[in-house]
Amino acid sequence: MSDFSVRKLAPSEFPPLLAEIPQPPVTLWVAGNLPPPDLTLLAVVGSRKYTTYGKQVVEHLMSGLTGYPVGIISGLALGIDSLAHEAALAQNLYTMAVPGSGLDESVIYPATHKRLARRIVESGGGLLSEFEPTMKAAKWTFTQRNRIMAGMCQATLLIEAAEASGTLITARMATDYNRELLVVPGSIFSKTSHGTHQFLKLGATPVTDATDILHALGIEPHETAPLPLPELSPLEAKVIALLHEPHDRDTIIRELALPAHEVNILLMQMEFHGYIAEDGNNYRAIL
Repeated sequence: MSDFSVRKLAPSEFPPLLAEIPQPPVTLWVAGNLPPPDLTLLAVVGSRKYTTYGKQVVEHLMSGLTGYPVGIISGLALGIDSLAHEAALAQNLYTMAVPGSGLDESVIYPATHKRLARRIVESGGGLLSEFEPTMKAAKWTFTQRNRIMAGMCQATLLIEAAEASGTLITARMATDYNRELLVVPGSIFSKTSHGTHQFLKLGATPVTDATDILHALGIEPHETAPLPLPELSPLEAKVIALLHEPHDRDTIIRELALPAHEVNILLMQMEFHGYIAEDGNNYRAIL
């Protein structure tokens, strides 16, 4: 017995942009709520094997969309997809998952994301699929569902993809459907940037901040007054200057030339006040 209440949509309920793609779905099933008509939809896709940088990008960009009429569509997959759903939930943004399976809980793929799927529905979001509710995921179903994600959204945001990543299929579909393709630049030394940089070379829109996304979606960013900078001690200012790029704890201790316990206390205090953040083994400045 499924925990999701799954229903078949009437054609009049289909996301309207799907009518414009070459092979529109004939049937669609939904659990939870469809996107409100006043939202502009953004597909967020990326590598299953994401980096710390990719996770930071997702959280940074989704937080910048808070309060705007934007809905986040992704595929419930491991990696960037699930991070996008999680970040949208954290920012109270509408989010919809389009899995590569039917919507009955017994076949939701991946099985490890059944709880995430429930949370999406409970938050007021939804799950969407053109497959029969008990249809299990297969290799071909993911390519087929990608056209749903790209087709129902005004733009697709690509965050990290290797050169042969399946994620690139969704990006190509977005361009084929005359949708905006937005790409986050990455490190030239990272394999997860090779695929994304291909599209930048072909003219995709680079994204370095949420305002880039808003402009691409035709949404005017709010005018916000810059927050006053906190008064830093000379030592705190030195740490912020050092962390213009991420560094690990040992490097910070070496550069400050202070005892390790003093640096540990300093870093803990700065993190508590929101001046810096720890990601993995590295610290980065937030100010």
